[in-house]
Amino acid sequence: MPYPQLDRFAVRMEPLKARKNKKTIEFDHVSVDSPMPQLTDGAHRLLEQTAERIREARANSRPVMVAFGAHSIKNGLGPVFLRLIERGWFTHLATNGAGVIHDWEFAYQGQSCEDVQAMVAEGRFGNWQDTGFNINLALNVGAYEGKGYGESVGAMIENEGLDIPSADELQTVIRDSLADDPLKAAAAADLLYIVRAFDLPPGRREIPHPWKQYSIQAGAYRLGVPFTSHPMIGHDIIYNHPMNHCASLGRAAQRDFLTYAESVSRIDGGVYLSIGSAVMSPMVFEKSLSLSQNLAIQQGEHIDGHYILVSDLAESTWDWSHGEPPEDNPAYYLRFNKSFNRMGGTMRYLQADNRDLLLSLMHLLGEDTP
Repeated sequence: MPYPQLDRFAVRMEPLKARKNKKTIEFDHVSVDSPMPQLTDGAHRLLEQTAERIREARANSRPVMVAFGAHSIKNGLGPVFLRLIERGWFTHLATNGAGVIHDWEFAYQGQSCEDVQAMVAEGRFGNWQDTGFNINLALNVGAYEGKGYGESVGAMIENEGLDIPSADELQTVIRDSLADDPLKAAAAADLLYIVRAFDLPPGRREIPHPWKQYSIQAGAYRLGVPFTSHPMIGHDIIYNHPMNHCASLGRAAQRDFLTYAESVSRIDGGVYLSIGSAVMSPMVFEKSLSLSQNLAIQQGEHIDGHYILVSDLAESTWDWSHGEPPEDNPAYYLRFNKSFNRMGGTMRYLQADNRDLLLSLMHLLGEDTP
C-alpha cells in the first residue's frame, strides 16, 4: 500500500496582497549610484585581485560565474547584478529556489519577505495563491517549451505573461511524439494534467509585472545570460500550492543543472564567485566540476586555472592555503570553504556583506566592458 499523502488542494490559499512584507523593492534596493563601500585594507586588496582575475577571464572569453543565496535578492541587489551583466562582466548567474521566489515577488508586487514564525503559527506561511500559482505555472509551461527553471520564470516576468496550449494541442503532441520523442510526449502529458486540473483556458495569459526593472531573472533572460536555479524539493513555498508538479519542475531544474555544468566545463582560466550560499553553490559546483574534469581528462586536459572567491558573513580564521583544518577545528565544518578548497585552482575567502562585495566589484571593474 502506498503511504498516505497530504492533500494540497484542501489547503486554503490567500491572495499575496493579504500578506505583510518586510521588504519593498523601491525603497530597499541598492542603487548603482551608491558610493564605493569602506572596506578593510585586506578586503580591498582581495577584491582588487578578484576584479583583475575577472578582467583576465573576460579578455580571454572565459566564464565568470556567480552563485548566490536568496539574501542577495532580499538585500535589493538586483540593480547591481543587472549592471554587471549588462556590462558583460558576469556570464552566468545561479541561485536556489528561494532566490527565484523573492526576485519574482519583487517584480510582481514590489514587495517580498514574510514573517515566517508568525505565519507558520497561523498556518499561513507560504500559502499564497499568486506566488504558488504563477511560478509553478511558469515552470509547468516552461518545461514543456524546453526552458530551464530560471529561464521559465525570467521569460514570464520579461514577457509579462504565458502562452497556454490547448488540451487538444497537447493530446496531439503526445500522440505524435510518443514513439520517436517520449520525453516530449511526457512533458506534454504533464502540462495536459495541469491544464485539466486547473481548467486553464488556452491562449495568452497576461501576468503584469510592474516592477520587472528590478528583476535579475528578467534582465538575464532579456540579455541572453544563463540564470539557473538549483532547488531542493520541499524547501520553497511554491511546493505548498497544488499547481506544483515536480515532474515538470524536475525537467526544468535538470536543464539548469546541465547548463550550469556546461559553464563549469569552461571554467579553466575563469572565475567563480560564491556569495552567501552555504549549501547549494558548493554542492552543485563539486558535481559539475567532477563531470567536467572527467570529460577534460578524456581529451588529455585538466581543469586547474580557475579562481574561486567565496564570501559569507561567517568568520573564518583558518588559512585554507595550508590545506584543510583538523576535524576538531570548527572551520572544518564551514562547508562552503571546505568544499571549494578541494576543487583545485585558487580559492580565497572574504568575510563580507554581499552588498559591500558586489558594489565594490562594480566600482573596481568600472564602466568599461570587457
